[in-house]
Amino acid sequence: MHLTVEQQELLNQSISTKIFLHGPAGTGKTTAGIYWLNKLIQSGVPAHQILIMVPQRALAKPYLENHPFVDTISHSLITTLTLGSLARRMVDVFWPAISRETGVSRPDLPPNFLTLETAQYYMAHLVRPLIDQEGYFSSLTVHRNRIYSQVLDNLNKSAIIGFPMSEIGKRLKSAWVGDIEHMNIYDDVQVCANLFRKFCLQNNLLDFSLQVEIFLKHLWTSSLCRQHLFRTYQYLIVDNVEEDPPVTHDILSEWIPEFDSALVIFDEGAGYRYFLGADTHSAFRLRKTCQEQRHFSQNQVNSTDIVHLKEGMTQAIALLRGDKGQKTLSSPGSVHAALGRPEENPKYFPDMIEWVTEQVKALVESGTSPGEIVILAPFLPDVLRFALSNQLTALGIPNQAHRPSRSLKDEPTTQTMLSLACLVFPQWGMLPKRINLCYALMHAIQGCDLVRSQLLSDHIYDDHSQAFPLKPFDAVPLELRDRITYQVGQRYDLLYSWLKTAYQQAEGHLDFFMNRLFGEILSQPSYGFHADLDSGNTVAHLVESIQKFRWAVSPHLNVAPSDIGKEYVQMVQDGVIAAQYMPAWNEPADEAVLLSPAYTFLINNRQVDVQFWLDVGSSSWYQRLDQPLTHPYVLSRNWKEGNLWDADNELMAAYDTLQRLSIGLLNRCRNKVYLGMSELDVRGYENRGLLARVFQHVLRQAQEGGL
Repeated sequence: MHLTVEQQELLNQSISTKIFLHGPAGTGKTTAGIYWLNKLIQSGVPAHQILIMVPQRALAKPYLENHPFVDTISHSLITTLTLGSLARRMVDVFWPAISRETGVSRPDLPPNFLTLETAQYYMAHLVRPLIDQEGYFSSLTVHRNRIYSQVLDNLNKSAIIGFPMSEIGKRLKSAWVGDIEHMNIYDDVQVCANLFRKFCLQNNLLDFSLQVEIFLKHLWTSSLCRQHLFRTYQYLIVDNVEEDPPVTHDILSEWIPEFDSALVIFDEGAGYRYFLGADTHSAFRLRKTCQEQRHFSQNQVNSTDIVHLKEGMTQAIALLRGDKGQKTLSSPGSVHAALGRPEENPKYFPDMIEWVTEQVKALVESGTSPGEIVILAPFLPDVLRFALSNQLTALGIPNQAHRPSRSLKDEPTTQTMLSLACLVFPQWGMLPKRINLCYALMHAIQGCDLVRSQLLSDHIYDDHSQAFPLKPFDAVPLELRDRITYQVGQRYDLLYSWLKTAYQQAEGHLDFFMNRLFGEILSQPSYGFHADLDSGNTVAHLVESIQKFRWAVSPHLNVAPSDIGKEYVQMVQDGVIAAQYMPAWNEPADEAVLLSPAYTFLINNRQVDVQFWLDVGSSSWYQRLDQPLTHPYVLSRNWKEGNLWDADNELMAAYDTLQRLSIGLLNRCRNKVYLGMSELDVRGYENRGLLARVFQHVLRQAQEGGL
């Protein structure tokens, strides 16, 4: 690969130098980091002394896959850590030394590390009685799983920002300007947070917030832990440091001087994970810990047209904010070349989808690779994903949705597995609805379409049975068997016999049952998951999720193993368990159109030739998520205690989000952006968002020749 002058100058530095590298996205900073890693290894640095720190594991993937030593032993010895994995690893290693100082009730026993799922489960276990019996959060109309997750988010914020968890309610109340009744909601939040922390300490349960707090208070201040870390790692690479929370920067500011070499990479204009505690101001102070500061300014992604579009959008957003600076475009003609849009905006949302897919088809036919096209929206709900995917598939264009926030429970494979499990454990009292069994049979048996599965389920399923609820294929009336086909009937009978045997054996653990169901039946020829790698991955993730849930819950609930499975299924159905897994981040197909939420695409650090921005008039491009129990701006180090969060703050936050998101997306686009906008959104409301106004201003400036 040809290196730029800026990259080459960086690589000419001695490996014993500590460098702070900053610049906009698309200037080759991560590429330079990969070459820096290669240089370290080629210089004879032992791989086990190299530490790569990133905000989330997926961002370490380029380093682990693109250096020339991937197939050697040195590759496996390189350590990649996030704040969470660092805290958990050190707590696990040094637990015997610090357990008595942590406040847990049984310091003689090992800790039980909670996942996001199990933490939400225990939070639900504790908070549900307060909601049902004592009227907590009675003025809210949000789903309960959002209450549980936002209380946990507040606990996590206290740990990663660095303030006492006892101040959560106080900080939120101090900035509130709405109805006085909402103050009681923040008191409820504080009570729930205190209750959860007390329960964790009583039962040796460590959620993310407690792991981080223990690491910071008892390990990072310990000479024993510091010596272990300082002696183990001598060479550091930190990428996307702007997406890390302040306590990570606190740790690095003390740790970097101890390294023989450090490369800290900062992405200007980013900070997309602010709702998870990312702090760009805190990250930028790390430049003071480094001997050298390098700035990359040469964009290697954008065409000239996109560069001018970025200029126009930056100016338009500045004008909306009230900035009276530069108002003209240097090359208005380039803006038209960089933007694709219909001659007249379609009125209805489905018409916009049809226009988008037609443009994708034209691009592919003209030679653009499907892998160089991404379709973006603020969110990617199932109805939008389904409509896009169906139309693209009908046109013969490969496509893939990329939604790491999509719950495992939303996958058809998961629903099939759980529906069949509920048949084998009728004592749970959770037999699937007939329509759910119908879909399960359709996915489980090859050749069993929706009509056949409906006919089959109407005659072989007794949803009021206290025993095994299925019947053999012989229970279907003779005149219907030909319509279902005997081939499908034979396959169903084999599945029926297997499930009935499993019912009679009373398999205790749900994850064991799932393993056997997939391996012995559903992955075999003539069944739905045969040679289906996506379904295999989903089942593997489901089994792992159940297993972790059982390990975390079993010691603290006096229930039978099979009832642990019932608890898991109930939590999935209630939406409490999210079950998100790393592999969902890493497997977009190279030659398929990518359907993705905008923030997911940004965090993935990928560049493409063409981007489609859907529903441009929607306010979801810049408005904060409705989070009545937490606040990412108030619970940050940049918020001055005592200030009130009012409408002006909200508007400025919207402009800031719009700037970061739009310019961040353009930094990852080579040639052209297509604007998908309908007069009415998917709910039938008029589209008049800020992003649409920004584009109108840019196009008007271009039409007027920049005057």
